[in-house]
Amino acid sequence: MGFLTGTVTFERFRIEEDPTGAFGESHIKKLEKNCIGAFETNLFEQPDVGFVGGAHLLDTDFSVEKNVIGEAMHFGIRVDSVAVPSSIKNAWMQIELAPFLADNPGGKPSKAQKQEAKDAVDAKCAAEAEQGNFKRMAETSVLWDGETETILIGSTSEKSNEMCCDLIERAFGLKLRRVTTSKLAVEYAEATDSFDALYDVQPTAFNAESKGEVVWWNGMNDNYDYLGNEFLLWLWWQWETQSDTMMLSDGSELAGMFARSLSLDCPSGEHGKESISCESPVALPEASLAIQMGKLPRKAGLTLVRTGEQFDLALQAEAFSINGARITQVDGDTDVRDQEDRIASIRQLCETTDLLFEAFCEVRISSDWKRESKKLMKWLNHEAAWQRQTKSAA
Repeated sequence: MGFLTGTVTFERFRIEEDPTGAFGESHIKKLEKNCIGAFETNLFEQPDVGFVGGAHLLDTDFSVEKNVIGEAMHFGIRVDSVAVPSSIKNAWMQIELAPFLADNPGGKPSKAQKQEAKDAVDAKCAAEAEQGNFKRMAETSVLWDGETETILIGSTSEKSNEMCCDLIERAFGLKLRRVTTSKLAVEYAEATDSFDALYDVQPTAFNAESKGEVVWWNGMNDNYDYLGNEFLLWLWWQWETQSDTMMLSDGSELAGMFARSLSLDCPSGEHGKESISCESPVALPEASLAIQMGKLPRKAGLTLVRTGEQFDLALQAEAFSINGARITQVDGDTDVRDQEDRIASIRQLCETTDLLFEAFCEVRISSDWKRESKKLMKWLNHEAAWQRQTKSAA
């Protein structure tokens, strides 16, 4: 059921243009018109991408009553493709080359013979695809939230999400923009009229050896995805040295902690990666040593509690994607919650992570960051001293 039950994994896409209006029969007709299998496709040449009903992989039934849930619409996108195993294609290639090898001096095929054999193998693959052999079907859940003008795609695969976005944009005439850390930073700058300050932001050098390099950053002026790495490090410092609770801009209180998993990487590309899995990864000495060496968090397991709900999730720093999020009612209410409640909770999850990042932006995209970063670096130096004392004691 995708977003309607269990844990949720997704990337968000902001709707920047939407000519469709309120959800209704016109939306359902567009889903039906672009249903999987509606157009004849040679699966060997390209995948078939189409809508499904959202209940399961083979569901092709659509209706307002089923797919429209309050101010949201839930459905799926299925990708059908043919993938002949490489071992079989290699075997076919050897069979096609065998007659040539017997007659050729030295037992080696010519370039033209290799091409002829390859064309024969491609023809066999196309024939298998036409017969429906080696067919693969993969479904991705989609939640179109009309209240926040956002589409959530239940995958973190860039290729899969590109195909899903392309279908949605073509079918509904939408214009989508991926919600990354950069997008959130720009939205904050728009809301606070702080574009000049954002434009001047550069990666922070958190230790003496660092030059502020980030190897996974392309250096473009409009790319601020590295702020996601600094955001997670800032959260780590906040929750360890200040308080594990904070007030957000909407007046709500959030309690948080790092939990279950932590992935770190060296921004200069010199000291490799570190992946830690345990109940509290930031409490381990190897985690402290990693950030003391200048490594930055790239993905972290978080537990966030706000407005009566607990969210256990993994947050990818640059893409700001959500992985394996579990939603729990803090009050222990075991009553069955309907689909609208479930969607409201997912909406609340997105709002919570956005407000938390906004709290970071209030400091990072301002003159306060110079003072704040000095405190953070002092904490890192303290971690380094603690590591030296521990090592000498041992």
